[in-house]
Amino acid sequence: MKKILSFLWRCKFASLLVLAIIAAGGYFGYQKFLKPTASQVEYATEAVSKGIIVSSVSGSGQVSASSQVDISPKVSGTLVSVNVVAGQKVKEGDLIAQIDSRDAARQVSEARAGLETAKLDLKELLAPVDSYTLLQAENSLASARDSLSKLKITQANNLETNRETKAKAEDNLEKSYTDAFNDIADVFLDLPTTITGLYTILYSDEIASAEQTVSPNSNTYALANSISDSNKKSEFQKYAQIAQDNYWKAKNSYDANYENYKQTSRYSSNKDIEVLLKETMETTKEMTEAIKSQINMIEFWIDYRTKNNQSIFSQVSEYQSDLNSYTGGTNSHLSTLLGIQQTIKDYQEDISTADRDLAEMEQNNPLDLAAAERSVAEKEENLADLKAGATELEIRNKELAVTQKENSLLQAQQNYADYFIRAPFDGVIAEINSSKGDSVGSGTTVATIITDQKIAAITLNEIDAAQVKAGQKAALSFDAVPDLSITGEVAEVDALGTIASGVVSYDVKIVFDVQDERIKPGMSASVDIITESRVDVLRAPIGAVKTQGDASYAEVLTNGQPKKKTVTTGLSSDTMIEITSGLEEGEQIITQTKTNGADGAQTKSSGQNERPGGMMGIF
Repeated sequence: MKKILSFLWRCKFASLLVLAIIAAGGYFGYQKFLKPTASQVEYATEAVSKGIIVSSVSGSGQVSASSQVDISPKVSGTLVSVNVVAGQKVKEGDLIAQIDSRDAARQVSEARAGLETAKLDLKELLAPVDSYTLLQAENSLASARDSLSKLKITQANNLETNRETKAKAEDNLEKSYTDAFNDIADVFLDLPTTITGLYTILYSDEIASAEQTVSPNSNTYALANSISDSNKKSEFQKYAQIAQDNYWKAKNSYDANYENYKQTSRYSSNKDIEVLLKETMETTKEMTEAIKSQINMIEFWIDYRTKNNQSIFSQVSEYQSDLNSYTGGTNSHLSTLLGIQQTIKDYQEDISTADRDLAEMEQNNPLDLAAAERSVAEKEENLADLKAGATELEIRNKELAVTQKENSLLQAQQNYADYFIRAPFDGVIAEINSSKGDSVGSGTTVATIITDQKIAAITLNEIDAAQVKAGQKAALSFDAVPDLSITGEVAEVDALGTIASGVVSYDVKIVFDVQDERIKPGMSASVDIITESRVDVLRAPIGAVKTQGDASYAEVLTNGQPKKKTVTTGLSSDTMIEITSGLEEGEQIITQTKTNGADGAQTKSSGQNERPGGMMGIF
């Protein structure tokens, strides 16, 4: 050992090289032979296809040599005829009784009409398009394109017109403010003369100066003192007081208004001019009231003097003329001011209307244009469809519609046939249990028939028995004759069950479609009763459909990877289930998953519960 260590110490480089070679060899050996390979997942798939699904219930019993069978209707209604009597021999298919079938006959007629309509629709779809229809489509497209072009022009013109209307209204509004200031200026050319004249009439002594018989005083006192009747004098003084009050009210408004007028010009803001216009109108109104109250005062005095045969002072007559002149002037100014104020409001409303119209155009024009463009696109697509003819999908849809209507007619005819109660096999009518006019149903025995034909009597539990009714087809096999399989039909289902050990069961009798000598009374029979069947439906293996909560789904293999798809299911059998939505014909759905790895292959059928993989799977 010491020699080995001594050699390694002396030959350090060689020793390290040997150790490196050993390590590398071990690593590659592990990678090649010992390291477990990555697990691989393989999927077994099956294509979703169309076909038939048959739902059935199974039972077993014995063959009976002869039996008595109660004949019950499959539908409810009123018996309109009983066509046999007790003791009468009947053949299979003979009419026993008939239920009122008018509603069922109407349903057959409606179903037949529906089928005819569906066939006509299919025929119309497959027929080549006629020149008139093609011309209509071309004209419709041309009309839609013309409407689109006209709409664009109309929208552009309306937009331009509204913009011009707004611009014109804005220009007119600016001019109206200028006109308003000019009208205000005209008012203030006349109002100073008017306000001075009103003051003179009330407070000057011109009457006393002109009339020798009047003592010196203001005009109102002079006029009052010229009335000798104290009552009339008092009444005149009331008129005079009103005239004075109205004068000073008008004078105060005038002074404030005049100050504002002096501070405002044509270059002031529109708002300032509008405020000045309103003030001037109020001043003018108060001025007219002041004039009117002085006219009332003067007219009262003149009326008194005239009635008393007294002379009218010449100055009073002059005042009366002045007041009439003031009235005409102020009324004219007030009318002008009211007119310009209304003009301003009208132009402001024109601008607001134009703004609203422009806003509506901005909002609605794109929508109207889009609708017109959609109409053109629809007409183009319609014309292209007419020229191209029907697509495979459209044809398939119409064909499916025909198939559905055929099934509806068949169902209506079968339902109609149920209103005619017929003998299920050859035999003798043992008893008539119902009469014409009776109300009957599936639980009613119309007649009892005795037959020598072999039948199978089986027992079903209450769940399976609820799905079975007379007239359903059945398949029978026999343990004693393994190579024999025959068909039959449910002839009777017990209306009342038998209870044994808390379990309810029902007896069911199946009549054979064929009589075979190899079938002996007492033989055991296995029966599969077809409770429902559907043809040409989309179906998938029942194990490929899984449930999660209230939803069902299947896994579809897409680009090598499973993808969940929610599905809606319908009728199911032992092996297949109907897919009403969620899958398409030809899609590959996963039915089995196989995992290959270091621990060996693991296979899991679709629908099987998953279990942990890796090391946890060992234990």
